[in-house]
Amino acid sequence: MITSFDHVQLAAPPGSEERLRAYYGGVLGMAEVPKPPVLAARGGCWFRAGAAEVHLGAEEGFRPARKAHPGLRVTGIEAYAARLADRGARVVWDDDLPGWRRFFSEDPVGNRLEFLEPR
Repeated sequence: MITSFDHVQLAAPPGSEERLRAYYGGVLGMAEVPKPPVLAARGGCWFRAGAAEVHLGAEEGFRPARKAHPGLRVTGIEAYAARLADRGARVVWDDDLPGWRRFFSEDPVGNRLEFLEPR
């Protein structure tokens, strides 16, 4: 029986780790998780906030995920959206999901991200 997600994997272009660290760590406020040495040699980086982990793996021929995305639950969604916008991230509100406040954004390599909070 599946009980929860452990992590979500997104791709990123090789060599984009510093931009990813600035965004996921600095803008989103996630903590970087050390990758095991054998996996670290492949590039990319991992981040955690609470029980949510986002793993970014280096991929040759990278194309950003424009439709597929992780949905990250937040508290204080208005303040969180303002935090992202103040740091230069695009924030696009969407009211199409009943019972939820949500917005979409993109990481620095173009992957789509959803942020949501129950109404």
